[in-house]
Amino acid sequence: MQKIRLMVMAIMGLMIAGSGNAQDSTHYFTLQQALEYGQQHNVQVKNALLDVNLQEQVNREVTGNALPQINGRAGVTDNVKIPKMFFPKGMDNFFGEKDAPPLAKDTYISNLFSAPWSGMAGVALSQLLFDGQVFTGLQARKTLIDYKKKASEVTFEQIRLNIAKIYYQLVVSKTQIALIDSNLALVQKNRNDTKIMYDNGFAEKLDIDKLDVQLANLRSQRNQVSNSVTNGYLGLKVLMGMPVKEELVLTDELTDEKLKEGIIEAVTEFDYSQRKDFQAALLGEKLGALDVQRYRYSKIPTVSLSGSWDYMTQTNKMAKMFNGTAEWYPVSAISLNINIPIFNGFATNARIAQAKIKLQQTQNQISALKLTIDQERESSVNTFKSAITDMDYQKQNMKLAENVYQQTKKKYEMGTGSQIEIDNARVQLQSAQTNYYNALYNAVVAKVDFLKAIGKF
Repeated sequence: MQKIRLMVMAIMGLMIAGSGNAQDSTHYFTLQQALEYGQQHNVQVKNALLDVNLQEQVNREVTGNALPQINGRAGVTDNVKIPKMFFPKGMDNFFGEKDAPPLAKDTYISNLFSAPWSGMAGVALSQLLFDGQVFTGLQARKTLIDYKKKASEVTFEQIRLNIAKIYYQLVVSKTQIALIDSNLALVQKNRNDTKIMYDNGFAEKLDIDKLDVQLANLRSQRNQVSNSVTNGYLGLKVLMGMPVKEELVLTDELTDEKLKEGIIEAVTEFDYSQRKDFQAALLGEKLGALDVQRYRYSKIPTVSLSGSWDYMTQTNKMAKMFNGTAEWYPVSAISLNINIPIFNGFATNARIAQAKIKLQQTQNQISALKLTIDQERESSVNTFKSAITDMDYQKQNMKLAENVYQQTKKKYEMGTGSQIEIDNARVQLQSAQTNYYNALYNAVVAKVDFLKAIGKF
């Protein structure tokens, strides 16, 4: 019994763990949660953030050029053929001997200042004191990081835009399926009522056949919409960076009132700097100005300090350098180095001119961006206003079509209407419903584009 109890507890534990994993793979997301998930998992956003990390490492490299450079060095030299020294005829007492006769002829003897083997080991240090280009690079570090961060924000803004549009399209499609199901129920009930009337001799078989055709068309339409919604969920998951095998449930609802929230506050104030792409453009202009400065500073002399500390030896046998019999002596030096650019064929002037032209191009692009932003704002405001008006109109039309259908159905049940009138009323109702939800989605897209245009999305 104890073994059976343990087995049952183990099976229950596995079932609980399995159900926990199933819950973990199901995501119930509002739009905000979907946007946050996309920010963390979308590949383009992740790569844009990696660009920021990459720029940080490039900045470290630039900083490293301004820090002391220390290198160790060591070497062994085998002077295979020692050069000889030349002494001309008649040179007296070269070797310091008293009463030494002058040389009778030109003489070549081995170099007294070289040995067959020499060795060296030590360290060298260099420090850049001033370099205009490195100085500009140090100035540009923060601007470069800010530019990369802003570029990643621009990338994510576009991803957010697409996620929001697909999210609400799926919300609308979900409601559209519910409407189709409602219409299916209405037609099915009508078909049942007509069948009863047919059985009692008050309707024709043709009326039932017409309703069967309508049911088939509605079921086909529902299947098409359902397949489109399924593919839409797959596209949304890929855009968010979510594995397609995981379950995604959208929890936000779409209403007329929600669409109109915060619009007045959004319209009241606007500045170009609210747009992330404009912020990125300004940072690009600043980098262009630093590029001009970099080439101008390259005309200024560079100053550096270098020093070395070495131990050297010379000996007639290599083994003496390693067995301790050779004498090692210290050698050190400190140097102040100044490099003065004088003439390089006007190449620096050409680089400065190129940088200035690029800066002018950037400034022209900023001016063009302002015009584009103005056009987007005006266009998005007009489109949004029109979309809201159309949505309100289609909503009223849908309610009117619902009333017409209900009144027509009552007339038919009372025997004062016809099946054709019911069919026409139902078609008009379905068309009005479709038009309303299309208008609702168009209003959502218009609002998203409007908020993006004014830098509030």
